[in-house]
Amino acid sequence: MKKVYVSGPMTGKPDLNFPAFNEAAARLRSLGWEVVNPVDVNPDPGTDWLTCIVADLEAMRGCTAIALLPGHEASDGATMEKIAAKRMGMAFHNIEDLVSESA
Repeated sequence: MKKVYVSGPMTGKPDLNFPAFNEAAARLRSLGWEVVNPVDVNPDPGTDWLTCIVADLEAMRGCTAIALLPGHEASDGATMEKIAAKRMGMAFHNIEDLVSESA
């Protein structure tokens, strides 16, 4: 099964952008993807950033692709995730393109 990691901005966003992550994950699951959603990895909004990014990077293991949410370019965490994804040989997709291609 194809497995995708959802990446995007959280810090400074309302509700840490959890709604956008959850919507993307639901859309991808409906298209047959196995999804790793950082919201599921770190559901407590009070968890410190370093703890979250370490858990997120570990959760990326085994993913074949990364789906990038709007605003990922300005996110330090998403930048780290993109570097890790590149090193792991994962395919890169903007979320909207990935959903469109799979439709």
